[in-house]
Amino acid sequence: MLTLRGRAALAAGSTARWASRVTGRGAGAMIGGLVAMTLDRSILRQLGQDRRSVVVTGTNGKSTTTRMTAAALATLGPVASNSEGANMDAGLVAALAGTRDATLAALEVDEMHVPHVSDAVNPSVIVLLNLSRDQLDRVGEINHIERTLRGGLARHRDAVIVANCDDVLMTSAAYDSPNVVWVAAGGSWSGDSVSCPRSGEIIERNGRDWHSTGSDFKRPSPQWWFDDTHIYGPDGLTLPMTLALPGAVNRGNATQAVAAAVALGADPAAAVAAVSGVDEVAGRYRTVQIGSHTARILLAKNPAGWQEALSMVDKHGAGVVISVNGQVPDGEDLSWLWDVRFEHFDDTQVVAAGERGTDLAVRLGYAGVEHSLVHDTVAAIDSCPPGHVEVIANYTAFLQLNRRIS
Repeated sequence: MLTLRGRAALAAGSTARWASRVTGRGAGAMIGGLVAMTLDRSILRQLGQDRRSVVVTGTNGKSTTTRMTAAALATLGPVASNSEGANMDAGLVAALAGTRDATLAALEVDEMHVPHVSDAVNPSVIVLLNLSRDQLDRVGEINHIERTLRGGLARHRDAVIVANCDDVLMTSAAYDSPNVVWVAAGGSWSGDSVSCPRSGEIIERNGRDWHSTGSDFKRPSPQWWFDDTHIYGPDGLTLPMTLALPGAVNRGNATQAVAAAVALGADPAAAVAAVSGVDEVAGRYRTVQIGSHTARILLAKNPAGWQEALSMVDKHGAGVVISVNGQVPDGEDLSWLWDVRFEHFDDTQVVAAGERGTDLAVRLGYAGVEHSLVHDTVAAIDSCPPGHVEVIANYTAFLQLNRRIS
């Protein structure tokens, strides 16, 4: 039940959102949420109460997993969700205010905001995907993020924690919680978890298993996992799973989304069918016509995400365009480019693009990748022979491209 002040705050936010739209300043979701929060600091708590919510967090895959979770929860009833990826307080307020009658919510939440957002909305389920190095000049050091998450989870011991047991840091964050559903969601990037976040000792790996050399901290046995064709769950559950989205990473995202929905009472088969139908996430993975080319657009934001995106690329098309900016949301320090393995391109035509295309071209040169440099991303696509082009872009380069082709 909203207070009188809360209703007034939402009305003011709605007016601000309308003004932003009609003046062409933007979609208005953020300004609407900010205005509402300024007028009533408890508005997020008011909007979150009386809902069964799933909070999804992690360095990579938040938007995709949230979209899949919303689809799976929709088999139970109406769902509120910040589907455009505005994952801090103002975006959450806007999403919840826009679907007031939904008793379910799937909320993408920035890692550092999870503790206070959870305090406000008291989620039924918290999904922990992965933690890896992001833009250090903007986000911060990941062991600090793990400790912050761990402290936040300690205040919500009734919540079901759906955690990726293949990720050392997320396992550590969830390890002390009494109600954990462990999911083998995968994690090909392990460069940021070579030591135990609890003891500081070395993490030793044997295939998918891992353990700390200085304590009994080790990979838990998963209750959910997947392979190339099926998803597996508790009590011998086995279901075929064919996704519209590419890559093993998305099979892991889907498995965690299904586990979260099942924890709230969804039928597993219905949940799998729902996540399988997700074919686009805020413009990611979609294929569009650009001149004489079809182009599939992938987003990558940090070394782990780039490694996963590069594994999805079809290297047999007309070309691959890699577009990199270095604005504040991307992280202005692009030294992470040297942590990404670009060496696997052979006969593929590669074009470096973006505002920091020159930095990328230097990295590609050292990787021995034949390439050209065309800073404008659309012009870079046009420079490829006619046919299908794969485009991988970091955050602001991705947004700029989508605005131009919308």
